[in-house]
Amino acid sequence: MVAPALGALPGIAHGYFTREGGVSTGVYDSLNIGLGSSDDRANVIENRGRVADRLGVARGRFVMPYQVHSPDVVVVEEPWAPGESPRADALVTNRPGLGIGVSTADCGPILFADGGAGVVGAAHAGWKGAFTGVAEATLAAMERLGAERSRIVAVLGPTISGRAYEVGPEFVDRFLAADAGNARYFAPSNKAGHSMFDLPAYIVSRLRDAGVGHAEDLGLCTYADEARFFSFRRMTHRGEPDYGRLVSAIAVTG
Repeated sequence: MVAPALGALPGIAHGYFTREGGVSTGVYDSLNIGLGSSDDRANVIENRGRVADRLGVARGRFVMPYQVHSPDVVVVEEPWAPGESPRADALVTNRPGLGIGVSTADCGPILFADGGAGVVGAAHAGWKGAFTGVAEATLAAMERLGAERSRIVAVLGPTISGRAYEVGPEFVDRFLAADAGNARYFAPSNKAGHSMFDLPAYIVSRLRDAGVGHAEDLGLCTYADEARFFSFRRMTHRGEPDYGRLVSAIAVTG
């Protein structure tokens, strides 16, 4: 699926890929791109290749980071081999024909683009990455490549929604200690002492506060839509042995 705001930019290709269209089976059915899963490695490599094909880049020129829930960003100039990814949670590039992507299964995938400058970014924003500033770090890295913050379009793809993301009191306390205004992202839960956390709203608010030209949420919940999306939390609640990973990807085409 595509975001109209990104699709309107010339010279940019992107996609928020669902779990459909791959070769994996079982709980990974079917477009699992997670090398960290217990899926057959050959299936995962083929699935990643299919993502590159849809993005319009060579299979050997599509890369993803080894994600560690950090605010760290890598500037990509050349591709690396699968399994040799740097530890980071965001990638940026201005190299045409070089695809970059991030994997998620409830966390927030943010794709960024300045079409005028030909600079793109992809960030994995779970609560920890969002809290410690991965979105802001991605914007800063794009600026160093020539992007202008006021021109950057940033779109949040499939993410667990506030209706499905229950957290404990220590989680809430951490956010309120950083900014009392963060209380607006929490709602009462049916479980005593717990709250529901609106991660998408928090991410988009951070983007807008950072001065990005356009920020939006596609409003797609990974937990609720099993037919299209993998979900770590859904897997946990069901006691399943593992889960697939989604990919969101972007490239400068020319």
